[in-house]
Amino acid sequence: MEKIFYTSIQNNPIIAAIHDIDNLDSAINTDCEIIFLLTGNIFNLRDVVEKIKSKDKEVYIHVDLLEGFSRDLIALKYIHENIRPSGIITTKLNLVKIAKEMDLFTIQRLFILDSQALETGIKSIHMAKPNAVEILPGIMPKIIKKVYNETNIPVIAGGLIQDKEDVIESLKAGAIGISSSCKDIWNL
Repeated sequence: MEKIFYTSIQNNPIIAAIHDIDNLDSAINTDCEIIFLLTGNIFNLRDVVEKIKSKDKEVYIHVDLLEGFSRDLIALKYIHENIRPSGIITTKLNLVKIAKEMDLFTIQRLFILDSQALETGIKSIHMAKPNAVEILPGIMPKIIKKVYNETNIPVIAGGLIQDKEDVIESLKAGAIGISSSCKDIWNL
């Protein structure tokens, strides 16, 4: 699983982030090889994931944002065994640990709002050891560099990425990928 993620991100570092199912067709018809699914519910999740995978795209589900699922071991086990995403995204340290035990590719999402959130985030990365970290907002090159240097975990920049310059600056700072819900970014 790790190899597939890193190969896909090397081929195209832009990740289409889907907040609204209405944007799904637009995302799967881009050159993006990875889709971050930031929406879904107990009724549509399987169909959405199958549609994404049918287009040879990797799909990572943000389990904290799903409707109709609890955020616990049983829900994660059900998603892993029955929905079969490429991996998960979560802000929850306990879910990162559980997913890693299930051998699921995990992306820990961090909201860096201030220096305390940064330090707490770095500590949680050391404890959980996710496969990758997504930092929001992603327009902070110094913070991207600091998180990677202190954890040696690959960093994805997300949030507030609005143009090609934001993409280039984040990649120069050491991000391996850029997640964005901005359709203009998907086609760079």
